[in-house]
Amino acid sequence: MAVDFAALETGLPLVHRGKVRDCFDLGDSLLIVSTDRISAFDVVMANPIPDKGRVLNQMSNHWFERLSGVCPNHLIETRDEAISSQVPNWSPNLAGRSVIVKKARPLSIECVVRGYLAGSLYKQYRSGQSAGLGLHLPDGLLDGSRLPEPVFSPATKATEGHDENISFEQAVDRVGREVAEQARDWSLEIYNRAFDLAAEAGLILADTKFEFGLTDSGLVWIDEALTPDSSRYWEASLYEPGGPQPSYDKQFVRDYLERIGWDKQPPGPLLPDDVVQRTREKYLEAFERITGRPLGR
Repeated sequence: MAVDFAALETGLPLVHRGKVRDCFDLGDSLLIVSTDRISAFDVVMANPIPDKGRVLNQMSNHWFERLSGVCPNHLIETRDEAISSQVPNWSPNLAGRSVIVKKARPLSIECVVRGYLAGSLYKQYRSGQSAGLGLHLPDGLLDGSRLPEPVFSPATKATEGHDENISFEQAVDRVGREVAEQARDWSLEIYNRAFDLAAEAGLILADTKFEFGLTDSGLVWIDEALTPDSSRYWEASLYEPGGPQPSYDKQFVRDYLERIGWDKQPPGPLLPDDVVQRTREKYLEAFERITGRPLGR
């Protein structure tokens, strides 16, 4: 059963309500709740995907812990029994989808790593614009082709509309060279390690995006970690470059919206039951294959 988080009150001041996550103020830290809301084309749909928030939260926690040796992250507490004591209006609906994290000042860039040519970068490659991003890719690549090596491809963080791919030097202009280089180096190392771990589960991590934030003690990895919302996971056994790949994300939602001719303007339409169910199954399967366990409460 999905939860109506618009009506859920924690008893804490709401700091920010994103497309998926709600952030509440705990003084020196934040409570982040991953909801079951789902967005497509930057618009939140009218109905949620049951258990999606738990998948995102618990998969992020898995990756943050697994890759903690690469760089520091924002996690303070992930255990429901410890979190509940700090939330005045704790509800069982918050279980499995809540974390307490350090406060950080998010960088003004998305840190994207691509190991395969797909999505917006493929469109720019086809139009000859990828060189302008400082990415000198070989000729003859297809949609879905593996790149010679993973590339760091930062993007803007649009408050409205779509994020825009930028060059590394443009990222430097936004956040400074030292921070940009640290974020780039961590992003590439996280991607490479996660790629190998995903391969053990029979999945290809085609690309992913990270967020980093500044704290008093320096840069830390924040937000989410290698979830189906922020990453393209493909089925390795079915991989064949030359077109879209079978994936573990919200593709069923996107395909439905394209099929009905939705104008991609808010409000988002009501998703039919079969689209909701198939999307839920993909998220759950990705979680179980990556973590090796069923989804917990």
